[in-house]
Formats: sequence, C-alpha cells, structure tokens
Amino acid sequence: MEQAKKLFLLDAYALIYRAYYAFIKNPRVNSKGLNTSAILGFVNTLEEVLNKENPTHIGIAFDPAGPTFRHEAFEDYKAQREATPEDIKIAVPIIKDIIRAYKIPILEVQGYEADDVIGTLAKQANEKEISTYMMTPDKDYAQLVDKYVYMYRPKYGDKEFEILGPQEVIEKYDLENQSQIIDLLGLMGDSADNIPGCPGVGIKTAQKLLKEFGSIENLIENTDKLKGALKKKVEANIEQIKFSKFLATIKVDVPIKLELDKLVREEMDKDKVREIFEELEFRTLLERVIKETDSPTLQIQTGPIQGDLFSEFATNTQDTQKESTEIALENNKKEYHLIDNEDDIEELSKKLMPFKEIALDTETTGLEAMEAEIVGISFSVKKNEAYYIPFPKDQEETKKRLNIIKPLLENKKSLKIGQNIKYDLLILKNYGIEVVGKLFDTMIAHYVVQPELRHNMDYLAEIYLNHITIPIEDLIGPKGKNQKSMRELSPEDVYIYACEDADITFQLKNAIEKDLKENQAEELFYTIEMPLVPVLTDMEYTGVLLDKKALKSLSKDFTDRLITIEEEIHKLADNDFNVSSPKQVGEILFDKLKIDEKAKKTKTGQYVTSEEVLLSYKDKHPIVEKILDYRGLKKLLSTYVDALPKLINKKTGKIHTSFNQTVTATGRLSSSNPNLQNIPIRDSDGKEIRKAFIPDQDSLFFSADYSQIELRIMAHLSHDNNMMEAFLHGDDIHAATAAKVYKQDINTITSDQRRKAKTANFGIIYGISVFGLAERMQVERKEAKELIEGYFETYPQVKEYMDQSIVEAREKGYVETIFNRKRYLPDINSRNAVVRGFSERNAINAPIQGSAADIIKVAMVNIHKRFKEEKLLSKMILQVHDELNFTVIPSEKEKVQQIVIQEMENAYKLSVPLKADFGWGENWLEAH
Repeated sequence: MEQAKKLFLLDAYALIYRAYYAFIKNPRVNSKGLNTSAILGFVNTLEEVLNKENPTHIGIAFDPAGPTFRHEAFEDYKAQREATPEDIKIAVPIIKDIIRAYKIPILEVQGYEADDVIGTLAKQANEKEISTYMMTPDKDYAQLVDKYVYMYRPKYGDKEFEILGPQEVIEKYDLENQSQIIDLLGLMGDSADNIPGCPGVGIKTAQKLLKEFGSIENLIENTDKLKGALKKKVEANIEQIKFSKFLATIKVDVPIKLELDKLVREEMDKDKVREIFEELEFRTLLERVIKETDSPTLQIQTGPIQGDLFSEFATNTQDTQKESTEIALENNKKEYHLIDNEDDIEELSKKLMPFKEIALDTETTGLEAMEAEIVGISFSVKKNEAYYIPFPKDQEETKKRLNIIKPLLENKKSLKIGQNIKYDLLILKNYGIEVVGKLFDTMIAHYVVQPELRHNMDYLAEIYLNHITIPIEDLIGPKGKNQKSMRELSPEDVYIYACEDADITFQLKNAIEKDLKENQAEELFYTIEMPLVPVLTDMEYTGVLLDKKALKSLSKDFTDRLITIEEEIHKLADNDFNVSSPKQVGEILFDKLKIDEKAKKTKTGQYVTSEEVLLSYKDKHPIVEKILDYRGLKKLLSTYVDALPKLINKKTGKIHTSFNQTVTATGRLSSSNPNLQNIPIRDSDGKEIRKAFIPDQDSLFFSADYSQIELRIMAHLSHDNNMMEAFLHGDDIHAATAAKVYKQDINTITSDQRRKAKTANFGIIYGISVFGLAERMQVERKEAKELIEGYFETYPQVKEYMDQSIVEAREKGYVETIFNRKRYLPDINSRNAVVRGFSERNAINAPIQGSAADIIKVAMVNIHKRFKEEKLLSKMILQVHDELNFTVIPSEKEKVQQIVIQEMENAYKLSVPLKADFGWGENWLEAH
C-alpha cells in the first residue's frame, strides 16, 4: 500500500528572521566571528520538522531579490521595515547551501514573494487531495487553509507547534470562513507589511463589520447602513481599503507547477552536511543530525506525572525530541499536591516555615491586581515538588485560609521567589497580607541580564529548563466570549497548572541566578531592582485621585473648542468637509487651496497629510495650523480627558496605574492603565490634564524632579571641564552653553539663543544630525551645522566621550550604565549604515538615560525606606521620567520635603551635584 503523501512547504525568510531574533541578545558567534544565530535556529527548526512530522515531500520557498508585483503597485509596501541585519544577509547563502545539502528543493519565482509561491503550490496540492502544511509564523497564510491545506505555525517561546485548518482559523480569528482573513487584513491593515487598512479600524471593529457584511466589497456597497464616526472612516478610505485587500491577498496563480516527484524527501548528503557544519562549528548539532540519520529517531516523553489531567497535557506537549542528554535521562516524577482542607493547610504552613527559599504563585480571577479575587496559591521549595491551596468563592472562608498561611508569607527569614511577584504582592495586600523578607523575581532577573528579550515564564522555562509549560488555554480556553475564568474551574482542574507555575519559578531562580553572577549584574538586581518591587507595590496600591468634575469640565471645554476650530477651518476652506478625514483634508489643501502643486501622494492617489507633512506647510496657509490644532485637541480628548475617568476603580475611587520594570531596554520604568509617561506637559492643553490629578482628601500634592539629570550625567561620564564648571558654579546650563557657543557674555544671551542651545544640549549628545537639528530648531542647515561645530568646540570632551562610547560598544557588543546595567547592541558593527547608525546613537544614549533611570530608582527605594522608618503617613504615588509625586498630610509637609530632596540629591555621587526642583499645590499642575 502506497504511503499517504504529506507535503511541507516552508517560508524561509519568516523562519530565518524568527531564528535570528530568538538569539538577538545571546547571539551564537563562532571562533571566526561569524554570527550563526539565524543558521542554527533555522536548522534546528528544520530538523524538528523532519523528525517530528516525517514529511514525504518538502520544499522551501524564498523571496527573490528585487521588487515583487506588490512593490510595483505600492511603493511603500514593507517600506517601514528596518534594513535587513547584516548577519542575516550573510547567513542566507549559507542556509541555502545547507538546504541543498539536505537535498531539499529551493522554490523561488522572480517577482513573487514566498507566500505567493507557497499559496499557488498549496492550492494545486489541495486539488490533488494531498495533505499540505505551510510552515510559517505569518498570519496572512491563514487565508490559504483548505480541506487538505493547513497552516503550521512553528514553536516559539511559550507556544507549541500550532496546526490550523479552516475551522481553527475561523475560531482563532472569529470569522465566518477562512478566506475572510484577507478582508480582515484589508480593514485593520498590517503594520509588518505596511498595509494601511482603514484608519481607526482595529481587529474587533473589523471582525464586527465582517460579521455584518461578509466582505469588504459588500461593506463598501452598504456604507449607508453604517453610523457615526465609523461610517465616515470607511467612506473616507474606500480606495485605501480596496487596495489594502489587494496587498493582503496571497496569489495562487504564480507561474509555477506542482511537480511532486521533484519535492520527494531524499536522503541528505552527509558528507556535504558534515563539511558545512564543521566549518560553522556546529559540533553538537552535527553529532545529533548525522547520528539520527543512521538510527531511528528517539522520542522522549517526560513522565509519569501525578494526576490524570497532567498526563493528558504531557501527551499533547512533551512528546518532543531533546538535544540535551541530561534532560533525556532525567525523566523525573513530579510530586504535585492539592491541599484542600484547613488542617492540611496548617500542617503545610508549618512544614514550609523552616525553608529559606519559597517560590509562590497566586491564581486569580483576572489580570488587574486591584480588581481580581484570589482563587488559589501555590508553593514550591524543592525541584519537581509543589503544593496548591484553593480558596473558595466565599471571601470570608478565603480570609480564614489566608490567615493560616499568613505567618509563612510574613516570615522575614525566607526569600520569596516569584515570576512578576509584584502582582502576587498586590493580590495578597488586598487581603491584608504584607509579604515581607527578601524577594527574587525571575522575570526581573532575566530582564536585568537580557533586557530586550521576552521575560514571560513560558519562554524562560523553554530556554533555561528545556521545558514546555502547560498552555493556559488548555485550562480556560482560547481568548473570546467562551473563555472561562479560573473561578469557574474546580481545584482539581487547576492544581497541576498552579503547581507547575510554582515549581518552574523555583527552578528558574537557580538557573537565572548564575546568569546574574556571570554578567556582574547581582548588585543592580539585589540593591536596586528587587528593593524597588515593594515600593512600586505600595504606589500601585495607594493609587491617585482624579478630579472628575475638572475632567468633565475640560471635556466640555475641549469639545466646544473643537466645534469652534472646525467652523474656522470650514470658513478658511470655504467648504464644509470632514476635518477628521485625511483624504478630505488632502483634497481641500492641495486640490482646492493648492498650497503645493507637487504634494506627495500614496499609490492609491490619496494625499499624504500626516502631522510631519502638515508641519512643513504651517507657513503656507493659516488653515494648516488650525487642522493641526484640531487633531491635537481631539487626541487629548479621546486619549486622556474622556479615557481617564473610565479607569477609576469602583472600590477605591482612584486610578491605580501599573509601573512596569521589564519593558524598556534602557532601565526606565514604564506605566500602563494609564500611561503616565505620555501625558503631555509642553502645551497649555496638555498641562490642564495634570490639573485633574489631585492628592487625597485634606492633603497636599508634592512634586519633585531632577534638574537636567541627563546633562549632569553626561558631564560626569565625559569629564568635560567646561560642562562640569557650569554645573559646579550653579549656572543655567543652557545659557552657559549659548554663551560659549556664541562667544558672548552669559548676561547678554537672548531667549532665542538659549532655546537653540537647549535643543542642542539635549539633541547633540544623542547623535542628532545636522538635518534633524535644523528641523527641530526650524533654522537653515547651515546654522545647525555651525551650532553643532560650535558645541563640540565648546565641549570637546563630550565629543571624545561619544566617539569612545561607539568604539567600546563595537569591541564589547554592549554599553553600560554607572550601575553596570547592560544594553546590548548586536548591530553596532553592521555594514548597513542605517542599522549601524541606530546602534551608534544607542551606544551614546543608553548609558546616560539608563543611569538616570537607575538613580531615580535608588532615590525611590531610599525615600520609601525613610517614610517607613519615620512612620510617615504621606505616600509616594506617581513616577514619571525624572519626577516623583506625593500625596502629603499637611503636618508632615516639611519632613516630606526634607527627606525627598535629600534622598534624590544624594542617590548617587556624581562629579557634579545632583539637583532636585520641587513644588507644592492642590493638584499635579500646581505642584509641578
């Protein structure tokens, strides 16, 4: 009987890029200096497919050199993508040599992308009823799935291999049929490929429209059935939507024929494979690959594991080949226990009390810590062993159980280990439990070591422990209306999942701890990042009050002004049109008012009216500035004024922003819900939003921020005599810079000269170009060039420092802050000037910005400690860039000011003094 055909078609570049970026902060470089990350990752993926799926036929498709039909139709197609990293360019020919040595056909058709080639072959294979698997992480392939055609998404971090047929695509993207993926992308766009879509339409709106109309074509024919802003958006962008669908459509009629006999999987050329792998120094891979071709594939299954539920998960997720012999031989049995009565809970608490290190993980009803209820908690003190305590829906019963384990959580002698432990601390704080003792957060530890990689547990478990965790979707189902809450599940359903979280967290601590030591990052982690966790926990728990009346009044004011500005725009245009429509704005500006006969257009024929473009026309016609005012005001209204009240917690009456320690590569904190870092402060309208942030009742708002901290750090790092002298004398640094650059007495410097010097101070040290500085200052390039030259003449050691930073970054591959926080720069030696230039600017920027971030973190930890020691009731509530904000009891006013300023100015001893400015008021605006 003939073996059933199983065809695999691989999208080469998608897999190569994925492999390269998986190793981006820990690149694989051989003794010859060749970065082999992309090659190794691609071959590992190929090997896993060959052994796991055993295809009978296989082909690997590449994008050809030069433009495709999409580029010819749309010049900006994929234009926003960064230049291809040099290491990938070098890797591709080697990968092609490896593919040829494996005797796998390379599929390439000039003028067409790999997805078009794969789509065409998959369609032909479907007609022949051949099971076909398209291997790629790209979602646009979902449009091609059919009765015999599947999308095969590769394993990545926290995800196993995913096989999608028509039904899976329909469920995953909430569609009626899989072909609607094209319409979905046409409406929502695709930033990866620069497919514009319909402005303002995201995935949810696109899905809703497709449910109602079925297709883009039917939607366009029935726009009269739409209402309000959505109707305007769609009608204003019909041509763009049509064109986006064209760009998103994978062709299935490429001039290539499915010749199965040429795709038959063959025995590799072992000698050639050996030669290439030896040249690349892939010794372990060579031993594994060549050995595997000589003997049957060994499939290793972890187990047995306690509990029927986990056995089912193990069958689904663990049947995978392991490269490591150590992992293969371990095959440990896991001891996971469900502790579901009060006597056993008390016994467990006593049993765990003597342990010096305890991993914990809370299971809850949601992701927002200030709103979620606790469902259970798991503990682990030993590898492969964990305990889960469920909590009932009755909150009084829950409190009883929590009180039993309270001494364990409040034991100062034990180190508490967690993954994103701040969330667990907040959850427990809501129930009156203060987790004390030293902390170890595995997520933050990995962030300190590898700031630009992902830090979620699934990813860390895979890279450190060679372990694939239980997907949460296996418990609660995929995202959507049918997804369950943890509260809906029985303890028996949850306990294996919960125990594994604690167990993996415990194991990760020991693994990542070694990396901290090897990277000399222990001091940064233990003295700055970990002490900061309880500080942020308290800040998030305290929250901040909003003046809802002020926001309501501001909303009315902004709305009235929008109407007025719109009327002024219509009067200037002598035409009523939709000011929110870029298409109509373009037609008014360039067709009717003719402010530029050669205005830039997109390939769809629509004028480009982005903010950057409109700014260049500000002096051409007064309507342009009005349109910019309208857009800015409308953005403030929707993003902040009308959005902030919706974030108020119903229980506390406050907003509780989340402060994130593991998001920015520089070390700066970020915030979300709301994002405080982006609240504008330069214009009067933006400042009005700060007025709505108020202190607690009968309290004062206190704000303190570092004065020019980044320039002070630059003076410290560069040891520039002139810059240091200005700071040591207490001069206005911008006026002092202007005086030296313009060769005038500081007392004669004009406000315009000071403004230009300020722009130079903050721009030049971050590598701004002559063109960039000219644009920012709105001057001729000649003046910008002279200013840069004068600046470096004034501060010669700053220039030396900048040049030296780039040299050291090229040698090491990274730069460091004053606290040894590393920022890796893998493209610093790229031959691509654009890519290299970006890394060079980061080489200068990261140590300065990162050092400023570290300093304010030290200040926050010390201030929080002083407040506790001196039993102050006032609270630190917000951190934004270089600024700290407090709600202060009037009787503590002088003490708070003394502590905050003292700790901020003494957080680190620079060669020039740190200075903190401060202010008091009834709201954030007044205080700042």
